[in-house]
Amino acid sequence: MTIRPLFAALAVLALAGCAADPAPNEQIRLTEQALEQARAVGATSEEVPELKLAEEKFARARSNMADESFKKARMRAEQAELDARLAEAKVLTLKSEEHLNVLNTRIERLRKQLRDDAQ
Repeated sequence: MTIRPLFAALAVLALAGCAADPAPNEQIRLTEQALEQARAVGATSEEVPELKLAEEKFARARSNMADESFKKARMRAEQAELDARLAEAKVLTLKSEEHLNVLNTRIERLRKQLRDDAQ
């Protein structure tokens, strides 16, 4: 009969161990990388609000890491990563649109030249 309480105690300890969140070191690294990538393509917190938001959430995630609130740290770091990736995508989209406009202008100029040469 003493084996049952022992198993019950071990089960409680095992569940308690599973409930503790480990430090989200890998997520922190991924978020840092996403922030660096966003900056590398030209995103700045002054021009791209999503980058500023990502930086603020990442700062809170680091604060949560220091407090060992690992669940909150992971959540905020994940949100910051997504915001940084959105900032990067917005900058790349804007650059692509600008490039497309330049190409369309050149194409239109060439068409006009072809029409003028044909006359």
